[in-house]
Amino acid sequence: MKSRILFLAIACFVIFGISAFGQKTAPVKAIFAVLSEGKILEPVAFVENGKLRGIGEQGDNPVDVVKTFYKSKSKYNLIFGGVNQGSVIISKDLAGTECAANQAEIAVVSKNFKPKPFLMALGTNLQPKVNSKLIRKMPTANERKSINELVVSEMKTKNVPVKNAGELRYHNLTKLDVDGDGRFEFVGTYWYNTGVKQRSLLFFIAETDSDGTFSIPFSKFQDVAIESVMSGEINDVDDGIYHELLIDMLDFDADGQSEIFTMSRGFEGSNFNAYKRVDGKWTQVLETSNYHCGY
Repeated sequence: MKSRILFLAIACFVIFGISAFGQKTAPVKAIFAVLSEGKILEPVAFVENGKLRGIGEQGDNPVDVVKTFYKSKSKYNLIFGGVNQGSVIISKDLAGTECAANQAEIAVVSKNFKPKPFLMALGTNLQPKVNSKLIRKMPTANERKSINELVVSEMKTKNVPVKNAGELRYHNLTKLDVDGDGRFEFVGTYWYNTGVKQRSLLFFIAETDSDGTFSIPFSKFQDVAIESVMSGEINDVDDGIYHELLIDMLDFDADGQSEIFTMSRGFEGSNFNAYKRVDGKWTQVLETSNYHCGY
């Protein structure tokens, strides 16, 4: 009888006691941005039930990014061009460092990704499907020419006094194939020097149809006046502040179509967005931010 009671007690502990002492749960899935020429990792979003959850959308179960992800030598997949191109390895967390909330120092191990100031990648503990048809590369001269002409037209609709493509400035224009269908998408970050104290910024997703005709189905435009620049220096905008920039693409929900992830730097933190083609239309599916500190 005593042995039976002991058996039942052990069974109850196994069934109910584990949760009391720390029940094992599925690891939190997350997507990070690989920034600062491959030296810094910053969280973009969590993935929950096949959906993106913003950094600030903690709900009832907040995630401690530093304790959960930044243990020294933790390793994550390096995503560049939508596929695994190596590893991101945590060197040390930056907790307690001034203006470095939720960030970590990293080492990047990759044969194909060579980070630059405006060339970024994603890090994640997700395992993306292998898809050799995905593309990330520079556009051809003819592709750039066609898109530049569209950008001029787009800016003119916003009353920007640009006369020709030679007056445009840009931080990046990248050619993608987000689903491997052979029809290309282009992500661009352009701007125009509107005046001594103003800049006109344009972020866009362009694409080609079956005939190879270019269009810009999605864009974001903003005029930035010096009064709205926290530093009071318009040249900070020229250096990339407030511009929305491509990080990379990732099919986080394994539906066969990669989402496009972007970021924009502010003086008090980083803003992150993601875009997905929904029913044939480019739609923003993530808008979140990681606050660093007051400026």
